[in-house]
Amino acid sequence: MPLLNHFRPPVSDDVPWESFHSGWATYLASALSELLPPQFIAMERRHAGAHLEIDVATYARPHATLPPARPNGAGVATLAPAVWAPPAPAQTMPAIFPDTFEVRVISTRAGRILVAAIELVSPSNKDRPEERTAFAAKCASYLHNGVSLIVMDIVTDRHFNLHNELMRLMNADPNFKMAADAHLYAVAYRPVLREERPEIDLWPTTLQLGDALPLLPLRLTDDLFVPVDFEATYQETCRRRRLV
Repeated sequence: MPLLNHFRPPVSDDVPWESFHSGWATYLASALSELLPPQFIAMERRHAGAHLEIDVATYARPHATLPPARPNGAGVATLAPAVWAPPAPAQTMPAIFPDTFEVRVISTRAGRILVAAIELVSPSNKDRPEERTAFAAKCASYLHNGVSLIVMDIVTDRHFNLHNELMRLMNADPNFKMAADAHLYAVAYRPVLREERPEIDLWPTTLQLGDALPLLPLRLTDDLFVPVDFEATYQETCRRRRLV
């Protein structure tokens, strides 16, 4: 279905952006959960206010367990998720990582390690310079710590490209920036070490109102990827919110 303008009437009158944002994050997490191997879980989380939070996060479980055996002794059959290979990245940029290349531990008590995150951009993320810098700094922190990232921006009432702000913050070559008028976009980022050389693979795409949303790769660990179908989850959110 075509991408709607969620920040102008009549859509904004029917469903406030905050409600749509929350619902979309939930459906994204549910769709990811159906694709992830047993050692990974996806969770949505949202916090409005001074503190920025991940919208959809993928965690690695330190010790994945199989379902319990049935009473008759028969085990429960489990199928490994199908291997999915993403398309070749559109660009690969040099990067600077900390000396230790590792994923970041989110909660040592719970034993969860953050490996990937999806950010749904909100209007406040694009509002003031300090908000834009804070958002870009958070994204840079994920990438510097080996956390794969997807940023999805369908905000129409703020004209600012946060990918370009992230590239500026990371001192990237201007070739990795988008056009100045690219206000709606999505980018997948994969931090990787190749022959001791830190790099970030990028899958950028620009959007327009009326477009279908892209399918983007989300790296879990090493070369293990899952596809994130933004169009399917967007359609489901619109349907549940009675926008179609």
